[in-house]
Amino acid sequence: MLCFFIDTQYYMLEPKHVALKYPSVLPGQKTVPPGLALVIIPTFNEAENIGRLLSELADRYPLTLDILVIDDNSSDGTADIVRSMQLMTRGLYLMMRSQKLGLGTAYIAGFGYALQKGYRYIIEMDADYSHDPVVIQRFMDAMCSSHLVIGSRYMNNTVNVVNWPLGRLILSKMASIYTRLVTGMPVADPTSGFKCFSAEVLRALNFDRINSQGYSFQIEMNFRVWKKGFSITEIPIVFVDRSVGKSKMSRKNIREAVWIVWWLKIKSIIGLL
Repeated sequence: MLCFFIDTQYYMLEPKHVALKYPSVLPGQKTVPPGLALVIIPTFNEAENIGRLLSELADRYPLTLDILVIDDNSSDGTADIVRSMQLMTRGLYLMMRSQKLGLGTAYIAGFGYALQKGYRYIIEMDADYSHDPVVIQRFMDAMCSSHLVIGSRYMNNTVNVVNWPLGRLILSKMASIYTRLVTGMPVADPTSGFKCFSAEVLRALNFDRINSQGYSFQIEMNFRVWKKGFSITEIPIVFVDRSVGKSKMSRKNIREAVWIVWWLKIKSIIGLL
């Protein structure tokens, strides 16, 4: 596999993979020549953040990055902002869903779209500006030697989180330790939602078996990738908590994360993962 760079554009030479057949997720949309990478941004009432984020992504990566916003019927006009920006932004797509269906199902829908359109790299990113768009270039650099790159807040016994209350920080850090102890997965930040997958990895996973949400979804995806034998790399990031809007984390997400690690480990042991 040969990788090289020209300015801010990233190129990769490899054999062309066989296109897979996925049901259309955007009925009526014309097929466009796929870019190198697709960033998936699930949204629910993110009107205060989405415009600024999309503008920066488009300015920084005008040719190498396409953007798919998956909106769960926001009531604050999030989708309207995206539609208005589509008129002036290359490679910006919008998938509308009828109701709030959860983070996990949004990413699964986005993964299916990415594979259908032939993207090589698929990036997960929050809409609240807690994830720095600058890091995406570092993801692309690291993908030359990895199948999954995770933006880690907790590498090398450090904590790179800004503006979180102490209770939430302790909860997140303990969840990472707990996950590693139970599963044995060598990932310092298994609940991170800022990451980049190769299409090869996503093609190897059975999306029908993935039903978790929130923190649990991130843990489950990492675990399945690891158990498939794919290489995982972590790069350090600084996570800055949202300055506007409301957090979508719920107690249900926390409870699910507690038991999902045991469910994954048991399924793996008995060969039903």
